[in-house]
Amino acid sequence: MTQSPEKPLYADAPIDIDGPASLGRGVEVIKSYWQHAPIGPGVYRMIAADSEVLYVGKAKSVRKRLASYLRGGHTSRIARMISLTASMEFVSTQTETEALLLETNYIKQMKPRFNVLMRDDKSFPYIFLGGDHIAPQIAKHRGARDRKGDYFGPFASVWAVNRTLNALQRAFLLRSCTDSYFANRTRPCLLYQIRRCSAPCTGEISAADYAKLVEEARDFLSGKSRAVRDLLAKQMAEASDALDYERAARLRDRIAALSAIQGTQGINPKSVEEADVFAIAEEAGQFCVEVFFFRTYQNWGNRAYFPRADKTLAPGEVLGAFLAQFYAERPAPRLILLSHETEDREVLERALGERMGRRVEIGVPQRGEKKDLVEHAAQNARETLGRKLSEGASQEKLLAALAAAFGLDKAPRRIEVYDNSHIMGANAVGAMIVAGAGGFTKAHYRTFNIKDEELTPGDDTGMLREVLRRRFARLVKEAASGASQGPDAFPQRPDLILIDGGQAQFDAAGAVLAELGIDNVPIVAIAKGRDRDAGRETFFVAGKEPFRLSPRDPALYFVERLRDEAHRFAIGTHRARRKKDFTRSRLDEIAGIGPARKRALLNAFGTAKAISRAGLADLEKVDGINAATAKLVYDFFHGEGG
Repeated sequence: MTQSPEKPLYADAPIDIDGPASLGRGVEVIKSYWQHAPIGPGVYRMIAADSEVLYVGKAKSVRKRLASYLRGGHTSRIARMISLTASMEFVSTQTETEALLLETNYIKQMKPRFNVLMRDDKSFPYIFLGGDHIAPQIAKHRGARDRKGDYFGPFASVWAVNRTLNALQRAFLLRSCTDSYFANRTRPCLLYQIRRCSAPCTGEISAADYAKLVEEARDFLSGKSRAVRDLLAKQMAEASDALDYERAARLRDRIAALSAIQGTQGINPKSVEEADVFAIAEEAGQFCVEVFFFRTYQNWGNRAYFPRADKTLAPGEVLGAFLAQFYAERPAPRLILLSHETEDREVLERALGERMGRRVEIGVPQRGEKKDLVEHAAQNARETLGRKLSEGASQEKLLAALAAAFGLDKAPRRIEVYDNSHIMGANAVGAMIVAGAGGFTKAHYRTFNIKDEELTPGDDTGMLREVLRRRFARLVKEAASGASQGPDAFPQRPDLILIDGGQAQFDAAGAVLAELGIDNVPIVAIAKGRDRDAGRETFFVAGKEPFRLSPRDPALYFVERLRDEAHRFAIGTHRARRKKDFTRSRLDEIAGIGPARKRALLNAFGTAKAISRAGLADLEKVDGINAATAKLVYDFFHGEGG
């Protein structure tokens, strides 16, 4: 396979490609489109000769914005962008707000190399408190909000939401089990025994008393934490006065659990009920955006982002572009605090306000507690960026050591590591992790459900062949179609493949790549040491006899980290698939029965077995189940559908 030439990052390239004439050609192209550009608001795309979208921009007047490109005095970034432009496309909008939203969507879809890119777009976890059940569930939630109930968050990490959820269970004794598990209980589970649940499933608590616990939890998560604690303290005193020391002890434990939640949240503001706080730091041409989440006067954690942006951009420009992408698919709080002023602040305020159906304020505080919150975020951004730069330098040294150990011409920029996980062939998955100069690149991780039904259960070599064939067949197809290189110059094609295995896996990997016409990607197989001891691995490389690395070689340590990460990722994926199979109901096999209808049926009958025995008339009586669906379910369980 021939690899298309990699597009250089604009930050490291000269202003012109072919000299001044190239810039002049680009100006002429823009000038030819300028006279037909929309006079009003809209979005424009600058496109290269190979159809790659170079840049997506929006403007209150697209024609006036294009006119600015026809003047001189551009930065190196703008000059190079103009030089590469071969054509343009426009979309008119009714308002500048619509243009901002459309621009953000285009950037997320097309990932143009000259735009600021957010990179990490992973969703945040929330705490969900159900509202569609007689005994509402409290649980961690991530993704679409398609269930009736309240969502509290966002939390910056899974660790933060798990810690808070565990404390809430101790404080309010709410169930965390699924509705189907709840419906099938005949006696309380272990959580009731360790005082983490009040067991509404078996009637250990009345529906009215459980509803009070739910209301207390909702009040606490909504910001009424002091009122809830005062109520529990009053009840504890009353129980103690009545000599009901056992109940008083239980209330004491609940108060302690609530204190634990607030005591581990660090800085908690007194005057800011709900806000997201953003601060940006810049050093050595790299940017870090730190965001803190404050809800109900509590700090619910922080997360750092490293957007890809040209080093000539000002921090305020990067932050403004980042904000639009950050809130593209996330709910916005009532207040957003920034460390730097941004050009499109008022437009973004209007856009977020229209989407949320309420006012959203974006500000740069100059004094008081809000200013302190921003400065705290800015300090964290500077420290995080410093650590990132230090880790990057260390990573470059490790990559160089890896190249020396395996005889590579240069340090690899993209490493792909493959591993399989299964139990005697069941729930078999293949996993690919990716690493480079920036460490593990989790956005590029991939999983492969093993599909070949002719494989012998437990055939690791056969599974590896299937995974590699699927991975590289797709890469060949993308290259043949002229697919654009990645948006941030991180290559899509690996410079090194690491395989968890020995000679058989090494030979299998080489055969697959040769079959696909790929002959210039180095492969290294890692056979575990005797008794699976770390540090005694044997390596298989083309053109060399199997060898070991010195126990003190930094390359060996690095390879072990890569292999362990691939193993962790593969096992985690396998366990998730196995858990899904364990909890699968026969209702999942019925086409047209989605989560809502499944929940309605289980709420009505309790179990899938009871549903299978129900008559057609009984099925038709269930709320949310029409006659056609009832007939579908009845036929499935009585021989006509399954």
